[in-house]
Amino acid sequence: MIKSKKLASALAVACAMSLSSAAYADPVENLHKEEHAIHDAAVKSQKRVDAMFEQSIDLLSEYRQVVDETDNLNMYNDHVQKLVNNQQKLIDSLQGQINGIEDTKKGVIPLMYRMLDSLEKFIALDIPIEVEQRTARVERIRELMSDPNITTSERFRLVLEAYQIENDYGSAISAYQGKLNDITVDMVHIGRVALLAQSLDLKHAWVWDNDARNWVELGDEYLKPVTKVIRMAKNQVAPDLIQVPVFAAESAE
Repeated sequence: MIKSKKLASALAVACAMSLSSAAYADPVENLHKEEHAIHDAAVKSQKRVDAMFEQSIDLLSEYRQVVDETDNLNMYNDHVQKLVNNQQKLIDSLQGQINGIEDTKKGVIPLMYRMLDSLEKFIALDIPIEVEQRTARVERIRELMSDPNITTSERFRLVLEAYQIENDYGSAISAYQGKLNDITVDMVHIGRVALLAQSLDLKHAWVWDNDARNWVELGDEYLKPVTKVIRMAKNQVAPDLIQVPVFAAESAE
């Protein structure tokens, strides 16, 4: 009986201890599960934080890029606006000039006629260098003045060109053939300093006296110099010092 009671007591104690261990194991296991769950949640949260941080970095980079592009765009817009303003000023200036073209024509056309009149008078008073050719040039321009197919600018260009040609006579040395008292002669001018003529047989030479408006025959001592200057003007001999008669201006008393 005593042994049976002791065995029963031992079994009871063992069962109690077993029950107690089982009851104690459940909370620990639950605690570990909770810890694992918290850890997993923390990992997930950290991943979300890292993702959000990287996203914020990307957004900040995009923001800075947008700011830079905006600044560049503003600078470019300012530049374009300046160009537009300058172009508009040019357009306004051109428009003003276009609007004044008719007024300009009203002043230019009478001016061209006066220039032709002055040129014609100048040729008549000048030494007779290629007179027919110069007079014909002025007459041709007069005819073009009334040609509807010629623009005002082209007419004005022709008038200025005629003046330029007349100006060139003052510095050029050229020779050409002409008529003197029904005799064919070689003529040469040295600018507007002297106009000379010589018969083709080289036996006679003349110089133009612009004050008297006639030709004066030269002595035999000028035949060779006149021949030389004619050949120089024709590029038949090299340029050299020459001796030609020149009518000096009379001094006022």
